[in-house]
Amino acid sequence: MYPVVTLKRKKAAILARRHPWIFSGALHEPRDLNDGDIVSVADEQGTIKATGHFHQGSIMVRVLSFEEISIDSVFFQAAFEQALAARRLVNIPSIATNSFRLIHGEGDGLPGLVIDVYDRVAVVQCHSIGMHKQLDQINLALQAALGDMITAIYSKSSGSLPKQYVVDKEDGFIWNSAEQPLAKEFNISYSIDFINGQKTGFFLDQRDNRALLRSLADKKTVLNLFSYSGGFSIAALLGGATAAISIDASKGAIELANNNAELNGVADRHQGIASDVNAYLNELEDQFDIVICDPPAYAKNLKARHRAVQGYKRLNIKAIKAVKAGGMLMTFSCSQVVGRQLFEDTIVAAVLESGRQARITHRLNQPADHPTSATHPEGSYLKGLALIIN
Repeated sequence: MYPVVTLKRKKAAILARRHPWIFSGALHEPRDLNDGDIVSVADEQGTIKATGHFHQGSIMVRVLSFEEISIDSVFFQAAFEQALAARRLVNIPSIATNSFRLIHGEGDGLPGLVIDVYDRVAVVQCHSIGMHKQLDQINLALQAALGDMITAIYSKSSGSLPKQYVVDKEDGFIWNSAEQPLAKEFNISYSIDFINGQKTGFFLDQRDNRALLRSLADKKTVLNLFSYSGGFSIAALLGGATAAISIDASKGAIELANNNAELNGVADRHQGIASDVNAYLNELEDQFDIVICDPPAYAKNLKARHRAVQGYKRLNIKAIKAVKAGGMLMTFSCSQVVGRQLFEDTIVAAVLESGRQARITHRLNQPADHPTSATHPEGSYLKGLALIIN
């Protein structure tokens, strides 16, 4: 059916573990294949064991099925329907929350694909050239699987594909068109800019953590570092915070945060500041009841991990110093290569170096619509801690 790549002797056990990545060292050197081609994976006896996308690199095959199967619109529709059923099982979406992640890469058996739904607009983001080559099938399958749940589909992949590819399809609507929607999250409304904004337009993965902050914020002052469109700030203000300051280096992000404050009727208690976070913390004099520290990924690969850990430590020392005695720090890492224990050890090191004392009250995670496959623990990328600082 598809070109065949063959596992080396005694490497078939890799597939028995159902991990979706097959590394180059497990395969005989393939020939005459292009990045993004669909391939069948055979054991040393020639029996087809899996189907996936080929890519010349350390991860040579991203497995889509642990059997021989056609990867077409029918395949994608079944995967989308299964993912939607899993979300509905945990009450996502709901009357209070109209925006959610439908497809979370390996967590939904589709490595290299992310699909977020904002109200009735689906935003597709391909992280592999294999997925991007199948955008037409994904488009048709998404319409069939979601039906009248969506009225438009937007493709946004130019910033997420490997940089060596010049794709023949630019970002844009691939089915119908729509105005920028309002994302509703626990009855909080957020303006979404999926065209010019970061990622697919909003950080849906912090939904539960924003809800936690809202429950803790009454009569508190809040500093939101790397605020993007102000999600944590608005949640805190609607939870009764007396003031929230959003800090982000992007003027566009601060404009979004200010707009969201206006949208939710809390602009009088919100201040948006376009500034480098480290520079702002260096000049900070006021201390806050709650500080949120949610930086972008400091490490994209293992080579960058040590430097990233040092960066997280330096940043969190400054953030800890911005917390009043008896206040709280909520701090996060979305670097996949920085594991949960390493992140926690780094924060403990920051506490020690700051000269403060801390109690961990919450270990924070990504929400249910960002699932982690039981056989792909690397998918648990978002980790956070809430600490009381004394």
